[in-house]
Amino acid sequence: MMTEAVGKKRINLVRLVQERELSKKAKEEERQPQNIIEQEQQQDTVVPYLPKDCVSNILIRMPTESLPKSMLVCKPWYNIITGPTFINSHFSRSESVLVFQKTSLDEEHSNPPAPIILFGGPTPNRTKKVCTQFIEFREGTSRIGKYKISCSGKIRAACNGLLLIDNTSKKGGLIVLNPVTRKSTSLPVGTLSLSNAESYGFAYSDVTGDYKVVHLFRDELRHINCEILNVGAKFWKEVNGPAFGLFGSLRCTAPVSSIGALHWIPQINHSDYLVSMELVNEKFHTVPLPKSCGTHDGILEMGGFLSFVTHEQPDIDIWILKGLHDEVWTKHHRISTCSVRSMVPMLSLKIGGDMIFKRKKDGSLHAYDFKLQLMRKVEGKVEEDIPSTSFPHVNSLVWWEKPKDVCD
Repeated sequence: MMTEAVGKKRINLVRLVQERELSKKAKEEERQPQNIIEQEQQQDTVVPYLPKDCVSNILIRMPTESLPKSMLVCKPWYNIITGPTFINSHFSRSESVLVFQKTSLDEEHSNPPAPIILFGGPTPNRTKKVCTQFIEFREGTSRIGKYKISCSGKIRAACNGLLLIDNTSKKGGLIVLNPVTRKSTSLPVGTLSLSNAESYGFAYSDVTGDYKVVHLFRDELRHINCEILNVGAKFWKEVNGPAFGLFGSLRCTAPVSSIGALHWIPQINHSDYLVSMELVNEKFHTVPLPKSCGTHDGILEMGGFLSFVTHEQPDIDIWILKGLHDEVWTKHHRISTCSVRSMVPMLSLKIGGDMIFKRKKDGSLHAYDFKLQLMRKVEGKVEEDIPSTSFPHVNSLVWWEKPKDVCD
C-alpha cells in the first residue's frame, strides 16, 4: 500500500510540473506578438546612420554663428567642425565682410526711464561701450551683425578671420582674436610709440605657414623702424625698416596683404609708389604705381591679386598686379558711370566678386557688378556713420596654431 501511495504522489508531481511548463509557454506565446510590435516601433524611431561626409556637408551649410554651438552637440560633430579639412573648406566658402567698431554710451540699465534731473541731483551713470560689428553683403543687400565679444581694444588689422586688437590691460600689448569662436591669445609687448606714429600689419605666409605681425614706428630722429613677431613666439624681432623719407605719415590706411607681401600707401595724397614688405625675406622695397594716388584712391586684395583703384574723372580705373617680380600693372576694368565721384574703395567680395565702395558725400555703400558692369546702391539697414577704419574680414573658424594632425 505504501508503495502505491508513493507512486501516485510522484505521478501527480510530474503532472504539476508539466502543467506549469505548458502554462508558461502559452503565456510567452501570447506575449510574443506584443514584443514584436514594440521592437518594430523602436526600429521606426531610431535615427538612421549618416556617413561622416554627409554630416560634414550639412554642417558646412549652417550659419557660421551656429557652428560653435553645434560643436557641443556630440563628440563626432566636435571632431568634424574642429578638423582642418572642415575649417579649410568652410573658409573657402565664406564671403568677405566689413568689420568695424562703434562706441556708444551704455546706460546703467538696459532700458532706463527718462531721467528727471533736479538742481544738484545725481546724473545717470554712463560708460562707454565698444561694440564690434560686421556688414554682410548678399545679392545687393546688406545686414549688420554683432560679435558676442567683450574686448574693447582698438582693431589694428585683420587676416583670415583673425583680428589684431590692442590689449587694454597691458600697455603696448596686443591680442589675436577669432570673434566667431572667441578664441584669443595675448602677444608680448613690443616697442611703445605714439598711436599716430605707428602702423600694424597682420598677414599669413603661405610659404612658412606662420602668421606675422609687422609693427612700423617712428623714432625721435624721424626714422621708420620695424619689428616683426611670429604669432606664438615670445619675442619681437628687429629688422631693417623702409628707407628714410619714403613715408610721409603712418596714419594712412592700414597695409593690405596680397601676393606674398604687405603693402602701404606711404602718402595720404599724391603718392607715386607703394612701400611693400615681402613676408618671406622680410625686406622692404618700393613698387611704382601706374598713376599718382589721390585722396579717394586705394589698394585692395582682389581675387588673390593686388588691386589699385584710382579715380580718372569722370571714371574709375582698376589696375591689377599679379606679382612683385617681373610683373607690371595691367588695367583690369574701367567703371564709367555718373555716380563714381568721391567713391572710396572698401573691399572686394571674395566669392561674389563685387567691389564695395563708400560714397564720401553721404556715407552710403555701393556695389559694382563686373559682369553686368553696373554700380548699384547697397540696400539694407546700414548705419551711415561707418568709421573709415573698417577692415575687410572673413567670418571663419581659422586659428593661428596648426592642428596637431598636420603639424610637422
